[in-house]
Amino acid sequence: MAAKEVQSYLTRQTAWKDELRQGKMFGVLIVQTEHGETGYLAAFSGILAGKNLHPFFVPPVYDLLQPQGFFKIEEENISSINRNIRQLENDKAYAALSAELARTIQSAENILATAKAQLKEAKTAREQRRKEKELNAQEEAELIRESQFQKAEYKRLERSWKARITTLQTQTEDWERRISALKSERKTRSAALQQKLFEQFGMLNYRGEVKNLCEIFGQTVHKTPPAGAGECAAPKLLQQAYLHGWKPIAMAEFWWGDSPKTEIRHHGHYYPACKGKCEPILQHMLQGLQVEENPMLKRMQVPSQNLEIVYEDPWLSVINKPAGMLSVPGKEDAVSVYSLMREQYPEADGPLTVHRLDMATSGLMLIAKTKRVHQNLQAQFKNRLVRKRYVALLEGIVPKDKGTVDLPLCLNPLDRPRQMVHTEHGKPAITDYQVLERLDGKRTRIAFYPRTGRTHQLRIHAAHPLGLHCPIIGDELYGEKADRLYLHAEYLEFTHPITGETVRITKEAEF
Repeated sequence: MAAKEVQSYLTRQTAWKDELRQGKMFGVLIVQTEHGETGYLAAFSGILAGKNLHPFFVPPVYDLLQPQGFFKIEEENISSINRNIRQLENDKAYAALSAELARTIQSAENILATAKAQLKEAKTAREQRRKEKELNAQEEAELIRESQFQKAEYKRLERSWKARITTLQTQTEDWERRISALKSERKTRSAALQQKLFEQFGMLNYRGEVKNLCEIFGQTVHKTPPAGAGECAAPKLLQQAYLHGWKPIAMAEFWWGDSPKTEIRHHGHYYPACKGKCEPILQHMLQGLQVEENPMLKRMQVPSQNLEIVYEDPWLSVINKPAGMLSVPGKEDAVSVYSLMREQYPEADGPLTVHRLDMATSGLMLIAKTKRVHQNLQAQFKNRLVRKRYVALLEGIVPKDKGTVDLPLCLNPLDRPRQMVHTEHGKPAITDYQVLERLDGKRTRIAFYPRTGRTHQLRIHAAHPLGLHCPIIGDELYGEKADRLYLHAEYLEFTHPITGETVRITKEAEF
């Protein structure tokens, strides 16, 4: 109910219309006062309309936009350095000097190459004269002098061009040293500013204990807080509750506006706090509170069970993995396909699992009983010789009957395990698809034929605005939560490592 009130408030803010259309994360926290009264707080992540402070929303943990604050002052100093760098890099004299150096180097290479070729031709001519007749001492001496003169001329030419290049390089390097010195100063100032800024964020927990961001992230693998840490909605909400002595009861964050180009966010949908920026902070801020068990961890604690074996012979088997089971052991002590197969085949050597499916995905998985078979099957996957088909149920209607989605993917380092579309850092990810049927004008049953095997590839290609823009039903990472993820690996085709026969296995989805 509180979230609906916040969303209603956002709808009425016409002055923020353009900014909100670009998308932003908002949060709501239900709190209880010491007198037992309940209410709610609202917050936005980052900065809204160029400001940190707005009526209706809680203030930031630290307002880095204070006009006379150290951050704004030093930010202006760094901006001044940036202007000086741009001025030097765009200076016409520097551009002309760089161009002249490039032309001189190219001219030197061309002229010296021609001269070297002429030396070679002259040498060949002298050798030919020696072959044609026996030369007397005077003629031989003339040839030797000719050779020595030509070599000396080449050396003089080489030194001349080298001197011209060195002069231009010295002048160019003087510009580059000035630019490099400014960039080094900028880097040092930026690092010092970030360090000082992170020290201003004194994050409370329910026990009243305070840690700054440097102390909190010092316990993580990366040690250093990422940019923007402490400015998300969840930490702002908890900080404000603790400052007033209120007890947090429930919290939710939702996305409002268009999806970013790299991530997948849906307007009005709820999302967990990001792992990169918020998880370490919340681990500290929630201490002292009674917090419900992570439902993801609870879901993984499935009792040991026998997996359905769809195909089996002395060398390999194909199993039907249920949705919600890990393919291989994770950080938590949870049942996985690997652990169950290790029990099923105690004498098997090698890694057993040839490939993986997401925990939420159901369907066919190959199990190798020997190391040799495992290596062969993995090589088939690596060389894209294994044919796979997935079936999924999508939220929305895919207009084209068939096509291809080509969106490069990489890990979102600030929100693991979510992946993102990234043209610069992403690896190629290609999926062919064919619509099987359109249901009720609201859903699409579809077959996916992945050419590559990136993490969450099918899920992102289905949900991304540049892909099908129809998330898989039950995809809580890129769509909306349901009873399960409606994605199933229903077909495998591979060459048997021992018999050489083509093996085709089908297990239709139960949805």
